[in-house]
Amino acid sequence: MPHTSQLWDSYQTLKASQPQLRIRDAADKLGVSECQLVAADPAAVPLRAEWEPLLSAVAPLGRVMALTRNHACVHETRGDYRNVSFEGKVGLAINPVIDLRIFLFSWRYGFAVSADTPRGTQRSLQFFDRYGEAVHKIYLTDDSDVAAYQALVARFAASAGEIELDEPVAANSEQPDSAIDKDAFQAEWRSLNDVHAFHPFLRRWGVSRRQGFRLAPEGQAWRVQTDAVEQLLRRAANTGTPIMVFAGNRGVIQIHTGAIQRVQIVGDWLNVLDPDFNLHLRTDLIAEAWVTRKPGDTGVVTSLELFDEAGESLVTFFGERKPGQAERVEWVKLLGELPVLEQENAA
Repeated sequence: MPHTSQLWDSYQTLKASQPQLRIRDAADKLGVSECQLVAADPAAVPLRAEWEPLLSAVAPLGRVMALTRNHACVHETRGDYRNVSFEGKVGLAINPVIDLRIFLFSWRYGFAVSADTPRGTQRSLQFFDRYGEAVHKIYLTDDSDVAAYQALVARFAASAGEIELDEPVAANSEQPDSAIDKDAFQAEWRSLNDVHAFHPFLRRWGVSRRQGFRLAPEGQAWRVQTDAVEQLLRRAANTGTPIMVFAGNRGVIQIHTGAIQRVQIVGDWLNVLDPDFNLHLRTDLIAEAWVTRKPGDTGVVTSLELFDEAGESLVTFFGERKPGQAERVEWVKLLGELPVLEQENAA
């Protein structure tokens, strides 16, 4: 990696030639991680890796924007960042708008970042994992308390140090479908009675999520066309059907619950542009789309799940449903109308 001052100068030159370039994409072009590029910012303040008390101290900032993303999906919600709690390395932040599941196992670096923009100073807290990937960001809004932000930064500020990152580990390849006892797998699938037991079920069998759908009992998982997500979002908006949108990465899953209103395509991006919720989805990176029906505590729970070419989960859509309640009929109807991928093209 070049010296931080050289790296920052290179970034400024690149940004001058491409003003709309996002910092994540700029880091790719410069051959460094986003974490390394942020660390090179002379104005960035390193934060102590005391994630639990730090996140619990965000509440006094008032209304903020929480952003969680992966390489193909950006999930943004605006609201109060309260009710943060942890059990070991796993945390929750459950609020009417900002709703998070936090996994601290790979969190390594944090920074307070201030940037000059045409709209004024943009202030944020940015967190990165051990590979240099952004796991979560918190941006101040016009309604945030800047003094509370400055007090938080002063409380958790750390001395600058070298950025030491781990080499990304290659994803485990799927075992052949033929190596799985399909009858036993399907029998256990049918015996589940809690949607939260689905991930542990797949882990016990040593199969990926996408492979599990291929092995699912008849009628419990089927592929739909990759552009079906646009149809789903537009019809959900037109009918007022409330939905749940789960998106994130290895460090955070961020959830939106409620109706959506404005759906718009810009280039390769499918967007939801509502006052308190924005979603930005790279449609060109969707390789597979699955509708699945999983056993839940009050019957079946139906979802649309999107994957990239490598089988990584990009985003999952559910109908709004509270624990102990059956899912909405109108949600099931929307999923049932999605265009099914013809079997001969599904291989």
